[in-house]
Amino acid sequence: MTNRNLFFLLGGLACPLSGIYAQKASKPNIIYIMCDDMGYGDLGCYGQSYINTPNLDNMAREGMRFTQAYAGSPVSAPSRASFMTGQHSGHCEVRGNKEYWRDAPVVMYGENKEYAVVGQHPYDPDHVILPEIMKDNGYTTGMFGKWAGGYEGSVSTPDKRGIDEYYGYICQFQAHLYYPNFLNRYSKSLGDTAVVRVVMDENIHYPMYGKDYFKRPQYSADMIHEEAMKWLDKQDGKQPFFGIFTYTLPHAELAQPEDSILTGYQKKFFHDKTWGGDEGSRYNSSVHTHAQFAGMITRLDYYVGEVLKKLKEKGLDEQTIVIFTSDNGPHEEGGADPVFFGRDGKLRGLKRQCHEGGIRIPFIVRWPGKVPAGTVNDHQLAFYDLMPTFCDLAGIKNYVKKYTNKKKEVDYFDGISFAPTLLGQEGQKEHDFLYWEFDETDQIGVRMGDWKMVVKKGTPFLYNLETDIHEDHDIASEHPDIVEKIKEIIKAQHIPNPYFSVTLPSFE
Repeated sequence: MTNRNLFFLLGGLACPLSGIYAQKASKPNIIYIMCDDMGYGDLGCYGQSYINTPNLDNMAREGMRFTQAYAGSPVSAPSRASFMTGQHSGHCEVRGNKEYWRDAPVVMYGENKEYAVVGQHPYDPDHVILPEIMKDNGYTTGMFGKWAGGYEGSVSTPDKRGIDEYYGYICQFQAHLYYPNFLNRYSKSLGDTAVVRVVMDENIHYPMYGKDYFKRPQYSADMIHEEAMKWLDKQDGKQPFFGIFTYTLPHAELAQPEDSILTGYQKKFFHDKTWGGDEGSRYNSSVHTHAQFAGMITRLDYYVGEVLKKLKEKGLDEQTIVIFTSDNGPHEEGGADPVFFGRDGKLRGLKRQCHEGGIRIPFIVRWPGKVPAGTVNDHQLAFYDLMPTFCDLAGIKNYVKKYTNKKKEVDYFDGISFAPTLLGQEGQKEHDFLYWEFDETDQIGVRMGDWKMVVKKGTPFLYNLETDIHEDHDIASEHPDIVEKIKEIIKAQHIPNPYFSVTLPSFE
């Protein structure tokens, strides 16, 4: 690879400090890597045969690979909200991709039109989120990538929600461009008092759409990774750190630098496809779409390898738990072709659907000496389990009681810690059910053991995942007792939300 953005890392950050800092922090460091729109079957360790992912495959060999892990939602913003809030999407404030830029005034970057305010619906300021808990308990916090938890200037931006250092996209719609006009930053160390825009001065000389767009040199994915690595390199082990790396690959437009990763796949997929673009959705046209997609995942794999390498160099490897996952299932936007890659891992459905393909995701955990290496686990977990798990690992006791807002009549935390599973201990509690709802496609999903019900516009469909993993055979009429039992779960779990709504099944 020869991309200048990516490879400046190799010269300035490789300074072995093995063993110097490893024992100074009593609490474990945590790095949570969540990529964007990667399907369950997109990695070699999950059965992918077209795409090279050596670092993630090795991470699975050195850690624990989960086969029944679930996102918080079948789409980006609410899935991230579930992770941040410890709530499922029947309880949390953010349940869809509600945008706040559509009616904002236009501003100019060179000849390129932009919006004066960008971003999505904010997290409830009265409900604590994960970085606030970690910061309150002695962690330094950094987040790099997509925020999607509140629009610029709202009550919920990184500077107001427990993040010390942030760099990336506040707005997930902005993240449709990999060569953007600007990125966002909040840095305590630089003296920022709020989130600011960092203009991509080299990019704005060229238009956002058309052939000249690809003359833009500032590639956001590499730049976000560079900032994440700078932050990681500053960690000296004296204070535990919590890093949230929400990389945007392989989401959105199929675009990346013309380096050895991409050219290698262009040779491999010689008879490739082209895609014409969609200016309204901020997707530029793309040639060699299969090569582009495969290259984006391999590039992401390289980032993960850099993170793990840096931890080893700094002697922090055994003190740091690293998790890799995806925010939801695969998409077919921007020219992506999930059918070609078999990306859904033989699961039904894609992004925006509550079928397994939209919500079951890759999930790998590595912690040398703590998490048993080379293990495959079928424990059922969802993103809202990460809050209690991280609190458990960090020794944060009674987090529900401590962080429930006393001013509100009801405050929910829905997760169950899976720390016992990670550490090979007895006593792991299981969910009675897992729950999802999504307004855009008007769907509700409930998993209860091996039973799975998907409610579409009020109509329930029932499947037995033990015998029908692809959810092909609706057996609702054969098991009315199970349907009614799951309906009662929905009735109990759905709390009305003024911004997001779904059609509930009939309750008799």
